[in-house]
Amino acid sequence: MSNRDKLVARLKGIVGEAHVIQDSDSLKDSAVDGKKPKAIVFPGTTDEVSEIVAFAHQQGLAIIPRGNGTKMGIGGIPKKVDLVLSTGRLNRITDRDCDNLTLSVESGVTLSEVQRDLEGRGYLLPLDPPFTDKATLGGIVATNSSGPKRLLYGTARDAITGIRAVFPNGDIVVSGGKTVKNVSGYDMVKLLIGSCGTLGIICEITFNLLPLPEERGTLLIPFPGLDKAYGLAYEIITSQLIPASIELLNATAADKMTNRIPSHKGKYVVAIELEGFAESVKRQRSEIGDMGKKSGALDVLSLNSEQHHDFWIAIRDFPLELAGDYPNLVSLKSNVLISKSEDLLRSCEKKAQDLGLDCAFINHCGNGILYSHVLVGGELDSRVDSIVELVTQFTSEASQYEGNLVVESSPPSIKERVDIWGKPRSDYRIMRRIKEQIDPAGTLNPGRFLGGI
Repeated sequence: MSNRDKLVARLKGIVGEAHVIQDSDSLKDSAVDGKKPKAIVFPGTTDEVSEIVAFAHQQGLAIIPRGNGTKMGIGGIPKKVDLVLSTGRLNRITDRDCDNLTLSVESGVTLSEVQRDLEGRGYLLPLDPPFTDKATLGGIVATNSSGPKRLLYGTARDAITGIRAVFPNGDIVVSGGKTVKNVSGYDMVKLLIGSCGTLGIICEITFNLLPLPEERGTLLIPFPGLDKAYGLAYEIITSQLIPASIELLNATAADKMTNRIPSHKGKYVVAIELEGFAESVKRQRSEIGDMGKKSGALDVLSLNSEQHHDFWIAIRDFPLELAGDYPNLVSLKSNVLISKSEDLLRSCEKKAQDLGLDCAFINHCGNGILYSHVLVGGELDSRVDSIVELVTQFTSEASQYEGNLVVESSPPSIKERVDIWGKPRSDYRIMRRIKEQIDPAGTLNPGRFLGGI
């Protein structure tokens, strides 16, 4: 019996024959940056995850955790891929306690499933990362993925009170719980959030809930120039108003959303999302509209409920809007000081233009995050050098403003030539030591995190 056959037989003994896949098409679809696994395994319980991980650890195998694959573009090219462990069967809501505003779910549940379940009860999970319909909560938490409403609600780190995870040797570790002050010592919950599956496989998560807002609304305010657009954004940020999101789109991004945005003549569009009590939303809509007019806006456009819903889905899932036309799309995420957002966007637009690359930019104005989508179709080979230079320049520019840059998705030929996690920080050595202590054998996601850990 070959080593592969022994591996598959052992996996089938843990999860059952129906839950181990090894046909070539499925393995190809689950490849990570071109590297195919030997098998895909679907555990149905945390105990099964533990058994699989312990076995892989003993045999020196590398495991790549996966939900529905929406975040698999994040991370470096893995050193090796032996198993893909899918959380697809870990899909249960294990505890719904609306009286105490908490929800516990397994990691394979999609965010949209949870939101639909909660909406009928008058609550929501305060997260709006990309690809909500497909993204699993495990993947969202592992990458600390966030969306436009990060301005109001924060990120997964702000919403989670407990995690159950399987560590690289197979140990099941529980940290936190349903109460606010539920742990003494090191906060393992925060360590696992955003660790990209390199320290443990997240199996169950406990979140805080919020009541549904009474009213939601959106204003789109187009401007002829960048200075006036940012002028409005800064005025809102420094006021006593509390919008849920403030996004600024350049002309290219706005053009790609023509079916979601009413016709206008602006070169830049500021989008403001409002939610809360109906009276508050109405007042903020009026005040922000007046601010826009005084700031030199070309118009103030208000979206109805259906338009509002469609627009923010399009903003949140913007890479999906582009993927069909640009199969080699490169998506970058920069973070800088809020006050330097205008300088960063202005500089990045010019650098892209100088290199002959078309970029759609969307800036989270309230927190200094700039998404740069490099629109590359089938002509990748002739553009690789220019894209590598662009990533290098954008990284340097973000660093100049006390920030950094992460390559969120790109073809492997780009990843091979850039540092996808940006410039190394002073805490990198500590991260490497943590990884070496928790996962000395490199069982989980080897090579995919900062510095190739």
